Amino acid sequence: MPDALILEFTGASVEQYLTVHEIIGIDAATGKGDWPVGLLSHTGAAGDDGELVVFEVWDSQESQEAFMATRLGPALNQVGLPEPSRADWLSLMGGYHSS
Repeated sequence: MPDALILEFTGASVEQYLTVHEIIGIDAATGKGDWPVGLLSHTGAAGDDGELVVFEVWDSQESQEAFMATRLGPALNQVGLPEPSRADWLSLMGGYHSS
């Protein structure tokens, strides 16, 4: 079963988030682009206080680790995003979407 990852960044900007997407080749507005192998879902949200929250669903933690090592980690460093203040894996219990 897939796993969910929640990442929280404190002191980050929307501009940094969008720049990371440009670097890794994914259009943040449409979701089109060079999605990493194993990423099933990605949602990003920003608070007014400089907090960014990312919620992702991956086919495995290994897929996310490979993406972090090869593409995402270097992109985060390039834009100067701080280390996440929270990085937690969660077990999925199910899900749905509205039509």
